[in-house]
This record gives sequence, structure tokens and C-alpha cells, in this order.
Amino acid sequence: MKEGPDIARIGALMGDPARANILGALLSGKALTATELAAEAGITGPTASSHLKKLMEGGLLTQAKQGRHRYFTLAGPEVGAVLEAVMGLAARRGHLRTRTGPKDPAMRAARVCYDHLAGDMAVRIFDSLQARDFLAISKDKGGFGLTEAGSGFVREIGIDLDALTSGRRPLCRVCLDWSERRNHLAGSLGAAFLTHFVDQGWLRREKTGRIVHISPKGQAELKALFPVV
Repeated sequence: MKEGPDIARIGALMGDPARANILGALLSGKALTATELAAEAGITGPTASSHLKKLMEGGLLTQAKQGRHRYFTLAGPEVGAVLEAVMGLAARRGHLRTRTGPKDPAMRAARVCYDHLAGDMAVRIFDSLQARDFLAISKDKGGFGLTEAGSGFVREIGIDLDALTSGRRPLCRVCLDWSERRNHLAGSLGAAFLTHFVDQGWLRREKTGRIVHISPKGQAELKALFPVV
């Protein structure tokens, strides 16, 4: 490709195993220090600094200084969406790493994908919204939008839809779930769902990592709100 976006550079940045581990760690949506990311990637501090510099220069990461520490995050939700999509592609092609232990089933059940929910429960939510005609294809809204009925449903459960639609970020986006290999909901609504469910006490995020625990009450409430039709 002689002209247009340089996907080769992005692919090279993501293709290094250490950098892939760094990016994967930041899919939790939390800001991490270089020391924490070095531990996640299994590399030394100086090596991590070199990788972080490349990811910063490539526009995949941002950093913020607080005291003597530097905290790194993904450069935005679009980076998280690309990472999750690549994970889905790798899973479909059989490029899977060895399972590391009991946390893997929990990762598949519910996890954070940058700022929204992913995993089995997230796919259930998306399927339920679509089956009840709460989502509609919209060419001018990034692929999907809410129907009138969907808008009413979102307001009824206590989410400020006006605040979401006044922002520049797409309200509804689909994100390919790497473990379920089907779509879950991203965009500002996907992020608002995650925040709302945590605030209600239905979900609890682990302090480190991406795993999300669903309380017994949360299981009952979410299954009632998002029945499989």
C-alpha cells in the first residue's frame, strides 16, 4: 500500500510480544506505571521504558505525571476497540496462548474492555438489546443507534441519555468479543452501562487486571433487564 494509512506501523507496534502484553494490561482501563507494566510484560524496567516510548510515539498510549510517577493509559477507546478486535481475530484463527489458570473462566464471564463490559454477560446484553429492537443500524451514527424504544429503555434504568448524546463520542459501537467471538456493546452507552452497573453494586472490578465479578443480585438484575429473547 503506497498511499493511505500506515497499518504496517500499527501492526509492528502491536506485534512485539512485550508490547502486546503492555497493551493488553492497559485494556483494564486503569492507568499503570512503567514498573507495573514491566511486571505485566515480564521484562526489565529499561526495556519497558523503550517499548513505552515507541508506543507513545506511535500514538497508542498517553501518559500523565503525578509526583515522581508516570502513569500510562491507552490513547482512547478506539485503541481498545482495535485491540479487542485483533484478539477476536487471533482466537478465530486458533492463535491462542496456553491458559494460565482458574482466572481464565472468570475472564470469559465478565471483564473490562478499556471502559466497557466484555465477556459472556456483555454479549448477552447486546443480543438482548438487538432482539428487542432497541438497536438499529444507523449510517450516520457510527453503525448503530438507539431506536425510540431503546432510548426509553435506557432512560428508564437511570442513565442520562441526553448527556451521552451531547458528546462527540459515538453512542453505540459494536466491539468483537475475543472470547465469545460475537459482538458486545461499546461507545459511550457501553461505558455508561458499566459505570451504572458498578454503581448499583451489581458488578465489582478487581483492583488489578480486567476481571469483573458479578454479584448474585447483579446476576438476577441483569438477566431480568436483558432477557434472552
